[in-house]
Amino acid sequence: MTERQTPRRQDAKTQGIDRRAFVTLGLGSGAAALLAACGWDGGTLVRPGLWSISRVNDWVGEKLLYSPTRLARTYPPSERSAALPSYFISRTVPMLGDPAAWRLRVDGLVAQPLELSLDDLMRMPRVSYTVKHHCVEGWSAIASWHGVPVSAIVEQVRPTKAARYISFVSFDADYANGWDMASALHPQTILAYGMNDNPLPAAHGAPLRLYSPTKLGYKLTKYLVSMTFMDQRPGGYWEDQGYPWFGGI
Repeated sequence: MTERQTPRRQDAKTQGIDRRAFVTLGLGSGAAALLAACGWDGGTLVRPGLWSISRVNDWVGEKLLYSPTRLARTYPPSERSAALPSYFISRTVPMLGDPAAWRLRVDGLVAQPLELSLDDLMRMPRVSYTVKHHCVEGWSAIASWHGVPVSAIVEQVRPTKAARYISFVSFDADYANGWDMASALHPQTILAYGMNDNPLPAAHGAPLRLYSPTKLGYKLTKYLVSMTFMDQRPGGYWEDQGYPWFGGI
């Protein structure tokens, strides 16, 4: 979920950081002995500030709590929420001038780089589910999504052994997110081109967005234009400003 930068939203985002920092501080202190025993080398726990807390939270989430087989709860379509807020960082809703010319570029540390049209993606295996969307600001909503599993893309491009992360980049003012490979390969991680049984609307990331019910909304890059496989952990729009990098729920 990208977030529009307005004074009202900025206040809400600041509150979101404060709430999350409080929760992750408790998680970090409670797990400190376990982190030491497991050999965590992410930096000192005594350094003050959100960055240190965030790094602990990321390490715990990615290395200790994440399960590649745990599935988020699904719901019947009848339980969809009446509305799902939309967020973006551009001044207006990002729109393609020529939708037919859009392509998803997949490159980096892969054996077979690709450029995929929306038709190409629609011919690939499809996943559909109705799940709860969680925003870092504290609200949630239920919606249906359909699209191609990221794992199907990974199978085609064949990442090298050095590839451990994926950078997802948007045409929403170059909004970006970095993901670890395990999270990207989760069976519920998809590139969504449909929402609530209809084509993905512009306000929610058309023509293509990253989606997973196991991540907070700001990790779910809208308006996708590229996936780049990397050996170093990439940053992200909000992550570079102090939001937890892993962003799992």
